[in-house]
Amino acid sequence: MRAFIVVQILIVIVAIALNAHAARIKDIANVRGVRSNQLVGYGIVVGLAGTGDSKSAFTDSSMSRMLDRLGMKLNDKDVATKNVAAVIVTASLPPFARAGNQIDVTVSSIGDASSLKGGMLIQTPLRAADQQTYAVAQGSVLVGSSPGGVHETVARLPNGATIERDLGADFSNRNMFRLTLHNPDFTTAARVAKTINMELGGQYASALDAGTIDMITPPSYESKGVELLATVESLNVDPDMKAQVVVDEKTGTVVIGNGVQISPVAISHGDLSIRVGGDKKQGDGDKVFMLNQSASVGDIVKAMNRLGVAPKDLITILESIKAAGALQADLKVL
Repeated sequence: MRAFIVVQILIVIVAIALNAHAARIKDIANVRGVRSNQLVGYGIVVGLAGTGDSKSAFTDSSMSRMLDRLGMKLNDKDVATKNVAAVIVTASLPPFARAGNQIDVTVSSIGDASSLKGGMLIQTPLRAADQQTYAVAQGSVLVGSSPGGVHETVARLPNGATIERDLGADFSNRNMFRLTLHNPDFTTAARVAKTINMELGGQYASALDAGTIDMITPPSYESKGVELLATVESLNVDPDMKAQVVVDEKTGTVVIGNGVQISPVAISHGDLSIRVGGDKKQGDGDKVFMLNQSASVGDIVKAMNRLGVAPKDLITILESIKAAGALQADLKVL
């Protein structure tokens, strides 16, 4: 009964894949230049209740330098770090960020502190890969929970950093835009270019390769780049994809993509037999199932379901079909 229920779930997955609808261009492609940027900084968390770093040279030095900037001259030996922890602060700077906006940050201990709970992050500059400071973080840290319990050496600061400089290009006056597909595919790229040209009424978009589409600004959208992108990203395109079967051996889950076909093949596993493209007169018994020559993997799963095949046996059968060259798709085993 358990095997029957699990395989039935696989059938539902197949149905979903086969009835997929067209997607908006904004959901399958990015506009070049519109992306987030990673920020990182080194800081210290203070106010810990004896759960900070043990005697650590770099933590002591960090405290001494910070106090020196505040006008207090101290030696490293004068600083006790049990209430202080050295941390790495990370954040993601969204596209078109503007000075004064706030972003979330994550704080992670890099010493031997046992907990950041109750601590306060001291003003920490956050830099991008170009070594320029784009935000400054400061505030009380919040220690959350994880599936394995409370993980107290990583904390978050919601809206804990303030953006210090504007980020973003002028899209309104651009003469050309480049779209990049999330999943490069020649057919999808050609469809995107064709759809854009039909909408704009001319040859304004062209596919450079499987993942890149260039688009020039039509005269009617001159100095209206934002309006042009808003029009283009809302267009619907039917994305193509390679036939693929994904198998998770640990959970017994099989996800079947659209268009996965099986070539004529005879399958024998234990006391059951399945024949694709065979003569139905040759089949007899309760554990024999015949499928026509145009059968898909979905049909195979349905046949297995009727015969009461366990999910792990189904995975083994799919792997064997692939090894025999009868599965016309990529088989990915997780």
